[in-house]
Amino acid sequence: MKLLVAGSAEVDAGKTTFTAGLIERTGVRGYKPRAGNGYWYDQDDYRRAIEEGRLYGKDAKRIAAATPGNVRPEAINPVHRLWLPTPGRGKGILGQAGRQFLLDRVTLEGDTYLVNGTVEVPPAAKRAFPLDEAPVVGSLEQFNELMADRHAPALEALAGEIENRDAAIVESYSDIARPLSGIEPDGVAVVEPRRCRVYEGDRYAKACEVASGSAREGRLEERVENVIDLLEPRASVTLPALSSDERDDRSVVADAYETAYDELLATV
Repeated sequence: MKLLVAGSAEVDAGKTTFTAGLIERTGVRGYKPRAGNGYWYDQDDYRRAIEEGRLYGKDAKRIAAATPGNVRPEAINPVHRLWLPTPGRGKGILGQAGRQFLLDRVTLEGDTYLVNGTVEVPPAAKRAFPLDEAPVVGSLEQFNELMADRHAPALEALAGEIENRDAAIVESYSDIARPLSGIEPDGVAVVEPRRCRVYEGDRYAKACEVASGSAREGRLEERVENVIDLLEPRASVTLPALSSDERDDRSVVADAYETAYDELLATV
């Protein structure tokens, strides 16, 4: 059983709360292949991680904590990106207005790092991580080469681990339709504030392929809305509003989202 949780909103869709409750319901190991946080917006998470000499975010931490056993966030999240806000209208190496990648942590056999050479790395990060040994990225072409050399093998290794498991729950990031192209899920939950739409995995995977080959060809990451525009959901369930304390209690989430979980598990 392979389940995918994706979000139709770029931020605050509720994916991780939904995923943590689903892990509580099923007891299945959770994964967050790619994640990121902001140096400005997630300063508390950033400081907590670098005090440990590590780079991970609150989503991977919550999923690791929900997963049975003693699981480190890095074990389920091999690629983590730290973003830096950049006021103004300019675009950085990755072509995103308003923010630039600051550094990446890529975990395969161990943790390695990539650094953006066009911005200043905060002193605390320089002290926390072995960045003197890290490749310094100065162009998109160079970054693409390094991602093929480092990111791709780490994600392929994780995909192999997931494929070999009897059951796994994979959470995507942002509003990306699928974080691992090599895994075809049995069921998909697309989460947004107040609603969860459930899709059959094989149909969702085919829609991802169609979206990739459309007028947006060349885009490496399909957006959720571009994929689900091609599908009718198997079910659409209203999600109740939860307080912050309720969201932090996985058993409360599992009970509150029971109907959505029932519909998702019925696809398997």
